[in-house]
Formats: sequence, C-alpha cells, structure tokens
Amino acid sequence: MARSKTPAFDEPDLLQVDRDALRPLAERMRPRTLDDMVGQRRLLAPGSAVRRAIESGRVHSMILWGPPGCGKTTLAQLLAHYAEADFRSVSAVLVGLPEVRQVLAEAGHRFAEGRRTVLFVDEVHRFNKAQQDAFLPHIERGTILFVGATTENPSFELNSALLSRCRVHVMDAVSPEDIVVALQRALEDVERGLGDRHLHVAPEQLLLIAKAADGDVRRGLTFLEIAAELAGEGGTITEATLEQVLADRTRRFDKGGDQFYDQISALHKSVRSSNPDAALYWLARMLDGGVDPGYLARRLTRMAVEDIGLADPRALQMSVDAWDTYDRLGSPEGDLALAQVAIYLATTAKSNAAYVAFNQARDDVRTLGTLDVPLHIRNAPTKLMKQLGYGKGYQYDHDAAGGIALDQTGFPDAMGERVYYEPTERGLEGRFKEKLDALRAARSKARGEGHDA
Repeated sequence: MARSKTPAFDEPDLLQVDRDALRPLAERMRPRTLDDMVGQRRLLAPGSAVRRAIESGRVHSMILWGPPGCGKTTLAQLLAHYAEADFRSVSAVLVGLPEVRQVLAEAGHRFAEGRRTVLFVDEVHRFNKAQQDAFLPHIERGTILFVGATTENPSFELNSALLSRCRVHVMDAVSPEDIVVALQRALEDVERGLGDRHLHVAPEQLLLIAKAADGDVRRGLTFLEIAAELAGEGGTITEATLEQVLADRTRRFDKGGDQFYDQISALHKSVRSSNPDAALYWLARMLDGGVDPGYLARRLTRMAVEDIGLADPRALQMSVDAWDTYDRLGSPEGDLALAQVAIYLATTAKSNAAYVAFNQARDDVRTLGTLDVPLHIRNAPTKLMKQLGYGKGYQYDHDAAGGIALDQTGFPDAMGERVYYEPTERGLEGRFKEKLDALRAARSKARGEGHDA
C-alpha cells in the first residue's frame, strides 16, 4: 500500500519546543516530505522510479553520491519515514567497527520483532574495507536498509562487494534558484523558521546568499540565519549586512577528491584545446580552492612535454622557469607566472608526436625483450672486442656524404627498421617533418627498399 506523502508529527511538548529553538535553522527547516525538497528534479521527479519506490515504501539499499548540502541526509530520513522504518545514523568520521557492530546488533533485534531499520552511514567512503564488509551480511538478510552518503566517487572509494549490493544514486548540487526557494520558506515559516522575526530582505539579496551557498542548501540557510541575527527582529537584511556575512566564504574544493581531479583534468584539456581563457579560469579556481601551486607548476610542465612537445620546445623551458619563479616569489606574485605559462601553453602550437613515439618505442622494448645491439654500433675499446667484430663496418657519419650514413641501421637485426616519431606540420615540427620525410625516403632507397617503404 502506498504511504501518505505527508508524514504525521506528534504535537511537541514545551521542552521539545525549547530544544528546537536551539537547533540551527538548517536543521529546523529540514524537509518533512519529498515535495519539500529543493533541487534533485532529475532523481526525484514525480513519477520517477526512485520517487515511486520511496513513496510506496518499497525501498532498497543505496549509495547517495553528491556534494555537501544537496540533501543526502534528508533523503535518507524521508526514506525511513515512507518505509515506516526506524532511522539510525552513524558517521564514519566519528565511529569505528565496535560501534557499528552495536548498531547492527540493535537493528537485528528490531528485525526479529518485525521492524525494519534504515541505517544511514554518513561519509561512508572514510570506512576501510573491513568496516565496509561488516554491513554486507546484514544488507543481504534484509536486517537493514543501508543508505551510504559520500561526496567521493564510489567507484574508487567503496569496495566492489558493497557496491554490488547497493544502487548508486547521483545527487546534484542545488541551483541558486532552488536555494532561494528554501531561503524564502525559512523566512516565512513561523513554526520552524524565521517567520516570527518579520525580517525584510530584497529578492536580489536572497539570490546573493543563494549564489554564495555554492550549491549547498545547508550553507545558504546558515548564511541567512547569521544575517538575521545581525539584522535583528523586524530588521532589514541589506547588502551591507551580507558583506559581513559573506566576506570570507570559500568555494567548494577538495584537495585530493573528485573535484580536485575533475578540475585539473579541465585545466589540462583546456590547454590541449588551445583555449587560454578556459585554462585561466580553471587555474584560478584551483588556486582559489587552496591547491598546492607546486603541483600546478608540475602539471603545467607535464602539459608542455606531453601536449606541446617539439612543436614549440620553448614551452618546456617557460614551464620550468615559471615553476622556479613561483618557488622564488610565492603567492600572489608567483601565481602570475603560472598564469602566464598557462596562457602560453594554451596558445602555442601543439604536438603529442614525441609522446606517442616514446610510448611506441617503450612498447617494443617490453614486447621484444632483450635484443642484441648490432655489432657495427657496439663500442670496441679492447683488442678482444675488435677481434670479435665489435664496431666492424661502422660508418662514421661525419665522413659520409651529406653527414649521414644512409644505409646504416641503428636497430637490432631482429627488429628491422622502425618509425616511431611522426612529426606534425604544426610549429617547429613542420620543419622536422620536412627533413625527416626526405631523410627516411633516402634511407629506404639506400637499403634498396624503394621510396614507399
């Protein structure tokens, strides 16, 4: 039977009212129904599979993957309500395996009495493999409905056994427009929100708070609560008020998490796509988020080697110079050196020909094993080596016509000639290509292979 969309809440006693007044606004305004949730239109749209399952009480164990403040905890609580199950919450930051086992044992007792338990595990990615494995038999038996919340990619942070028993649902950062809806509700709600304070705030100020929340509803409500305290009862939340509240806000960034790798990927690919404006944006985002500038200098140097290569050899030297400049100046002056090299790398000619060529040569080394160095290019410092044929037949290129012994190979006999390096026509490599094409054709002809070999 489908459950009602509107949960029934008992009338709170006076002591409970006092306790509620002490709770943060974000906690007091936590949605009581799916309709109260803001954002997550894709996941919780009317008629969607997830929404139908929750509203009918036929829920499954799941992993909720999304940024802070997008509603993971709220959704878990609503899931427990609609399923008429007990809700228990643990944080992987605060508890260890003994505490987890105790919670699981209590869930087992409730299960024996015919009651289900929704076990919400916040920051589940912080549990190690053994701790994650502790949930498996309880999920399989149905003792618990497991809901894990994580801000990190489950594919990397959770073991495959746990993932195989749960469905992963991706939750999105909440848009500023949706956060405004949550802020407006808090301003109007007399019972749980700020409605009894009769505050005045212009729509543009609410939008400013929502944008500063950076996709985090809880953060937006916290900003609003602080601003309300500064404005006082019946007061107005002005731009000047918000300047105080929002002065030191930070953007979402995690050093070493998904956002970190997504943003460095965006920087690298913007450089590769010759888009200096996008490259500058991602560089500024990462510096703003507190990334180690030395790491950015190293990655920019890698881009110079991997994506610019011999199309513009100056790029490598500029990258190293920018790295050295940052080491000497630090921030903020050194940041400009990194910005300049990012612009240069994005703007100059690109080639990964050397990168591809080296990988092909390395593949041959791994595949073909330890092949002998041809006798004619072996070193022969002793009489015995000369008697054994070391260096025999070697042609000194400087004495050959044109300075190159065209019919002399540098590869092991068992390999034959190989062509790894295929220069592009971009930048300096265009000149390399012209020269190497002619030289390779001449070598092929000298070996009697014809121009097309």
